[in-house]
Amino acid sequence: MVRTDAGLIDRAGLREVAEAAVARAVGRGGHGLGTDAVRAAVGEVLRLLDRGGEDRPPADADIDLLCTLAADLRTEMLRRWSVRPEPPPADTVLATMSGIESLSDRLERLRSGDALVGHLPDGYEFAAGVAHDLRSPLTSILFLAETLLGGQSGEVNDTQRRQLGIIYSAALGLVTVASDIIELVRGGDGLTEREPTLFSVTEMLESVHDIVRPMAEEKGIGVHLFPPAADLRYGHPLALSRVLLNLTTNGLKFTDTGFVEIAVRDRALDRLEFSVRDTGKGFTAEALDTLYEPFRRTRGGTDRWGFSGTGLGLAISRKLVAAMGSTLQVETRPKWGTRFFFEVALERGPEERGAVR
Repeated sequence: MVRTDAGLIDRAGLREVAEAAVARAVGRGGHGLGTDAVRAAVGEVLRLLDRGGEDRPPADADIDLLCTLAADLRTEMLRRWSVRPEPPPADTVLATMSGIESLSDRLERLRSGDALVGHLPDGYEFAAGVAHDLRSPLTSILFLAETLLGGQSGEVNDTQRRQLGIIYSAALGLVTVASDIIELVRGGDGLTEREPTLFSVTEMLESVHDIVRPMAEEKGIGVHLFPPAADLRYGHPLALSRVLLNLTTNGLKFTDTGFVEIAVRDRALDRLEFSVRDTGKGFTAEALDTLYEPFRRTRGGTDRWGFSGTGLGLAISRKLVAAMGSTLQVETRPKWGTRFFFEVALERGPEERGAVR
């Protein structure tokens, strides 16, 4: 495992962003709990981080909520660091991200009850452990590369900007593969939020765009967003954003000129179609037979009709879409590109319902 000095974890920063994590969780519904209960759960996450691997949550703790809050703290820490005049030291970023990743791994194992252990193909559990070890330093590389690209550490010339874009794109690809391996070991079809929560579709799309922006800029490809008219919806935003991120990074990876479009269109009352279209050359009908197979091999390693070297991203995306009660579909045409799409029911939020007659 990757070892870092626990003393370097930015504990003061984590406590400062605790209330922001509470607000995020409560805004999504907070598992039906009040603000005080969610605040207490955030405190439990911080306590577990302080204790490292020496303690466990109480027997009656809501493990699903603790997993969500750990992810929220990671998000809020990255947001806090990004607006500071100077980025934190690299070892502080790595130690903090590694601490959160280690806790998330422990909580995920508690949530599953280690039910999958002993039932996995040879090597899968080892691969998941390696993926967990990789994800923290890769996330740190993403953050630091984005910080440098933003000029927070000084002016960046055109050559350096391109080099940082390549670093960011490579790290994003690796962290996506690591996350896909972890998700595969967990089953690949589990929704992080057990119950639908209220969220902004537009904010979710913008979050995906922010993650892929350096990769798109490095390739000179536009990323166009088309949100729905009624923005606030009840659904599973973490699963949706995971699917859209996988599809968008695939689209960018296999598009040399043109654009990638992320669109959400109304199809019927409370039903939305999500789609990601690219202007790449597409793929052949032959590729459809193995498109969603994890760990597939592309022929000879040089045939570019394969969407990735492993196929994990599409396999997991299809499972997540199925868990939301839909089917991931694809259309492709020469000189037009490829479009992945699926339709799900997402009830409008209270304000949106009042505005629609």
